[in-house]
Amino acid sequence: MTDENTDDAMPSGEANSSPAADAPNENATPANDAISPDIAKLALRKVKDPELGLNIVDLGLVYEILVDANNNIHVDMTLTSPGCPAGPQIMTDVERALQALPGVGDVELNLVWSPYWTPERIEPRVRAYMGL
Repeated sequence: MTDENTDDAMPSGEANSSPAADAPNENATPANDAISPDIAKLALRKVKDPELGLNIVDLGLVYEILVDANNNIHVDMTLTSPGCPAGPQIMTDVERALQALPGVGDVELNLVWSPYWTPERIEPRVRAYMGL
């Protein structure tokens, strides 16, 4: 193999000249692995209430997401009722979804009952879908 063949196979500078190569990946964490509340919220959209089949963000169960400089995540959330039989599963799924984020520190879940959850907390488009 000659140097000419190598040069033909990999033209110089071509990989960096594409606009797509310079575009950020919307689903990836930044190079320094900083996690934002929006990234955490996106991860929580994968957690579903098993009884309703809807994600906990659209259901309005997530009240607040805080992320500190060390990528420790604090979430204030609630359940549809204090006796929710799916509560332990949802809480476990939330913790797993957040711990799966690259570069995450500690995950702290705070189950709150104030304000109390009501169907009005469901995203309007989901309420319309449900006929509420």
